[in-house]
Amino acid sequence: MIKTGQNLKQNQSLQQKLSPQQIQFIKLLQLPTAAMEQRIKEEIEMNPVLEEDDLDRLEERVQENEAEWEEKEKSDEVEPVDQHEDVDWDSFMHNTEYEGNSYGSGGGGRNEDWKDLPDPYHDTLLEELEKQVSLINLSENERLIADQVLGSLDEDGYFRRETEAVVDNIAFNQGVLVNADDIEKVRKQIQQLDPIGIASRDLRDCLSCQLKNLKNKNVSRQNAIDIIDNHWESFEKKHFSKLKKQLDIDDEGLKEAFDLIRSLDPRPGAVAHPDEDNQQYIEPDFEVYYEPSETDDDDGEYVISLNRRNVPPLRISPEYKQMWDNIKKKPEQESSDKNAKRFIKDKVESAQWFIDSIIQRQNTLMNTMKTIVSLQEDFFKYGEGLKPMILKDIAERIKMDISTISRVVNGKYVQTNHGVYELKYFFSEGLQTEDGEDVSNREVKNYLHDIIDNEDKQKPYSDQALTDLLKEKGYKVARRTVSKYREQLQIPVARLRKQIM
Repeated sequence: MIKTGQNLKQNQSLQQKLSPQQIQFIKLLQLPTAAMEQRIKEEIEMNPVLEEDDLDRLEERVQENEAEWEEKEKSDEVEPVDQHEDVDWDSFMHNTEYEGNSYGSGGGGRNEDWKDLPDPYHDTLLEELEKQVSLINLSENERLIADQVLGSLDEDGYFRRETEAVVDNIAFNQGVLVNADDIEKVRKQIQQLDPIGIASRDLRDCLSCQLKNLKNKNVSRQNAIDIIDNHWESFEKKHFSKLKKQLDIDDEGLKEAFDLIRSLDPRPGAVAHPDEDNQQYIEPDFEVYYEPSETDDDDGEYVISLNRRNVPPLRISPEYKQMWDNIKKKPEQESSDKNAKRFIKDKVESAQWFIDSIIQRQNTLMNTMKTIVSLQEDFFKYGEGLKPMILKDIAERIKMDISTISRVVNGKYVQTNHGVYELKYFFSEGLQTEDGEDVSNREVKNYLHDIIDNEDKQKPYSDQALTDLLKEKGYKVARRTVSKYREQLQIPVARLRKQIM
């Protein structure tokens, strides 16, 4: 018999939910310096209550407000949103300003202020190729093929699309019948454009095209062409003895041919204007410098500063306070006034949360960076001696979650006396030497890289030989570990590292 009816059931569960303030803080925390600039601009555009403050006037309030912010940061409690209509403007005007003051001595003064200049426009590689194609004497059908070839180039400048696919595409979209020979004819014409070798089928085709277009028609060029066209497999595997026998040349002749091939461009489509390389830059989020004492080098101090050139000083607009006062002076509260009060209150609270989140972000970043420096003092002082360190080591010391530390180090960079490093660089697993000392596996990789850089290129070290050399230095590593480190360093096996000297 089927039972019908209604039943009441009570369940108890425990859930953790993030407040809007915490969510905002987490999102801001993972942004690098350059992205913070854009995020703040967006917030100012969305919230009329939030505005940039006067830098000169703010300098007078830095010391006064900083202590109060630090005390506020120590509190783990998140203040609930006030449900009352009134806004404590005295509190807001005094406490809701982000001064943009520097953390740590130095204050980022090592870098001069700069403004972005408009970038000059350059034709893209595709636009340049289209201009060159327009100067070639092509028929109407051939121009359709040229458009298809140019539109099918990959990021390296190769034409790897199936010929039949191009034939079908032109027939379907243009109603024009062409064949594979027509496609190949136009492709080879494009290959002769600048850069030479563009639209090649593969690396072998690209190198062969560049060699045949060289002006110096000497013996080395002819040997190089012979190697690429007729002995590609031996060239790929660096079978030098076989190549010398096949070409009937000595070591010097083979070396000249190899040097010529190495001078060619394997990625003709990856060319860039000189100015374009400068557009890709890293904006360090921190600056860390060791300043030795005038009397004792070991008694110096680490100067840590947070780069905040892209984070302008913020405050709650005083104009909205005046608007609030005007509304309160009216004898009768109209519905429009109530809506205005609610609008102002919501925007003020939103601005307050945003400024608080920035302050919390800056404090968290600085606490993390200070802890990294304290654990890696030798590296920041000498540029070497990196110690094993994981995210948990930082999280335990500053009493924050590992996920928070992960957001801090992700995409952030630090400028040091020894170069610019991503914060992730300082985190690595540890190995133990024969003396029982813990060392970072990154130090082992650096030493491995140095060994390979200085090896005899005619007789490169095998992975087993590299393992033995590391053991001589006291590093206890297995051969498979050495192979893994070599692959992570993107270093090929010994056979492919062999060179003709």
